[in-house]
Amino acid sequence: MQAAARSGFIGLVLATASCGAPAAGVNGSVIDTGGAPVADAVIYAVAGGAKPPLTQRPAIMDQVNKEYLPLVVPVQVGTAVTFPNKDNIRHHVYSFSPAKVFELKLYSGTPAKAVVFDKPGAVVLGCNIHDWMVGYIYVVDTPYFAKTDPSGSARLEGLPAGDYQVRIWHPYMKTEPAPLSLKVEDGGTGNVSFRLELSAPQRVSPANR
Repeated sequence: MQAAARSGFIGLVLATASCGAPAAGVNGSVIDTGGAPVADAVIYAVAGGAKPPLTQRPAIMDQVNKEYLPLVVPVQVGTAVTFPNKDNIRHHVYSFSPAKVFELKLYSGTPAKAVVFDKPGAVVLGCNIHDWMVGYIYVVDTPYFAKTDPSGSARLEGLPAGDYQVRIWHPYMKTEPAPLSLKVEDGGTGNVSFRLELSAPQRVSPANR
């Protein structure tokens, strides 16, 4: 089960330099077609030329009260993700997604080995024991990414000056949007806005949890 994405572009502002400005960044905002803010959207900026180094941000996908938490975990290619089970029952984590096929058979606590996500793309997580458990790892080939909060806002930090393509992903988007072009100057800040058409979450309602 893998969702596609559709978005409508609202606005894009050139990132420009100003005296004493902090490191360059991009502010992103995301709403749905009804104007409501969209949380858990991954906004990321891809530059041309040589690939930036791996940032080694720690990444964790928890299992709490028979749910994956958070719903979406964005990571850079090459990142190791741990899957601690904080419930008092065992879970069986798996994915059949092309970006990462793996399984962590029935276990409690935290597995001894993390899972390395070495290809870009969406990875849909399930549990062989609890059908309603669905989570997403979104793997990007750039260190410049962020996830929107409940207000639909996100900020990408530390972008070097240059030209970027800004993209967005959300597990419930209907079709994939075209990337947005953004030029970042030293110490500048850019702003991007998206409007997404979302489908309803594809979840199995648990009768007995």
